[in-house]
Amino acid sequence: MTNRVKIIMNSKISKIIEKCLKENPCEVDIRYDEPMSDHTTFRVGGKADCWVCPDGEGFTTFCIDLLSTASAEQVPVFILGGGANTVVSDKGIRGIVLDMNMWNGESVWALLAGEDEFVIRSGSSIDEAADAAAAAHFSGLEFLAGMPGTIGGAIWMNARCYEREISDILSWVEIICKEPSGEYVIKRFNIDRESASKSEGDVFHISEFGYKKSPFQDMECIIISAAFKLKKGDKEKILEDMENKRQDREDKGHYQFPCAGSAFKNNQKFGKSTGQIIDELGLKELNFGGAKVAPFHGNIIINTGKATASDIRSLMDEVTKRVEASTGFLLEPEILFIGEW
Repeated sequence: MTNRVKIIMNSKISKIIEKCLKENPCEVDIRYDEPMSDHTTFRVGGKADCWVCPDGEGFTTFCIDLLSTASAEQVPVFILGGGANTVVSDKGIRGIVLDMNMWNGESVWALLAGEDEFVIRSGSSIDEAADAAAAAHFSGLEFLAGMPGTIGGAIWMNARCYEREISDILSWVEIICKEPSGEYVIKRFNIDRESASKSEGDVFHISEFGYKKSPFQDMECIIISAAFKLKKGDKEKILEDMENKRQDREDKGHYQFPCAGSAFKNNQKFGKSTGQIIDELGLKELNFGGAKVAPFHGNIIINTGKATASDIRSLMDEVTKRVEASTGFLLEPEILFIGEW
């Protein structure tokens, strides 16, 4: 992008944000040319034209207006959660990055039969949400303890670990979405587990969720909150289970280096995990620049300290090529590559 084009883009963006704030006052942190390496767990990535992190009572109306106005002005908007499953290009991201991290917090709504809906804003840290549920003596989020990222991102990708996935406990999800008319509105989608077929209207059947897959991936939307159906439990046992999960992640090396957890999805048709396949091919510690296949896990790529986004992508491409050449299996990335490549 030339300096002239950049100046024109930033001028257009500043006018959009000024207009949206005037009509929808809220607390907001605005930064131009913001390094995305500061907002991803891989610690790589170029600059965003504009990074915006709103908060406060006007959050939802500001977001709706921002999406609508930016769309009309043909300025792209990227929704950022915890940056735990993304690699941002070294060239950065054009347009606006809308950071959800200040939109956090939780509440408990009592229901019948000893179950409660634990309502969580999408910008809440996954790990902190598990802590909050435990503090309220609710069981159900323990399997997420120690996982990086935000609740919104976890729902979008239907995060899975320890043989459980987030859709197992979802009750409803509230989103901002684009209507066929082009208007952005707030909708709540209930999760149907009872009917035999896919539901219609503002309802998603549980069958529409799958391995690392949610129906929200096929929508132009922002997840803003969700309710989880949890059960009362023994606080000490809940905390013990959570600590075991965190320790297991630490023992597996998840926190040793900047990374994004699993680099590739598993595929049951392969007959074994992706990490095992990569390990058996002797690809542990294969490196490209500052990116390396972790010596402690075949399906984790780490930033050894000086990796670029291009290093990570090139290494993943090389692993994919070697696995396909040796086994015929085509690996599917779990990591999302974002920005101008």
